[in-house]
Amino acid sequence: MPDLALFTLLHLLVFVYWLGGDLGAFYTSRFLIRPGVSADRRLMAAKIVGDVDMAPRTALILALPTGLSLAAAKGWLAMGPAVMAALWAGSLAWLALAWAIHNRHGAAPMAWRQADLMIRWLMIAGLVAAAAWSLSGAGGGDGLPLFLSLKLLALAGCTGLGLYIRAVLAPLGPALMGLTGPDAAGAEASLAATLNRARPLVVCIWALLIAAAALALFKPI
Repeated sequence: MPDLALFTLLHLLVFVYWLGGDLGAFYTSRFLIRPGVSADRRLMAAKIVGDVDMAPRTALILALPTGLSLAAAKGWLAMGPAVMAALWAGSLAWLALAWAIHNRHGAAPMAWRQADLMIRWLMIAGLVAAAAWSLSGAGGGDGLPLFLSLKLLALAGCTGLGLYIRAVLAPLGPALMGLTGPDAAGAEASLAATLNRARPLVVCIWALLIAAAALALFKPI
């Protein structure tokens, strides 16, 4: 069926761009703390990291609509056209908001940032609740397959880790600005400490992504 092939392709692209974009941002971030790199080049590397990081941010937002649409096309999930249309409309609106915030380069209205944050927390709560409902057997015959419930938890985990990484990276902006100030050495130390705290969290996201991909391949009952 054309919709099955389309949603399969889109969901595969979500995985590829999420993991690939994260790897690219992870590698480029090393230039921010490499000895001997000028402040101008570090600032340029930071901009590249921010731009490349929009690939996994976009993939996170599209993971749910592509995944649920694929599950519906496979017959694993009952989802009518109206619900699917609402899911895609809401996801694309959130995606537009995320890109608008990014394109403002730190000058986005606080209301936009708060809306994006609220959506992420609501998604985490919804994913965990749906997975718990299905895993508990409360849904009876309407429950999700085990691998889909576990994938929902993996997506919730990735979203939660992303929020944690944001908090950890909060000192990054002031540290970058400090590279051209009188205490450049202190700014460099702060930069290195901040990135070193964030790296293990990024690796945890990769582990969850690979686990989700494995669940999709092996489909445990």
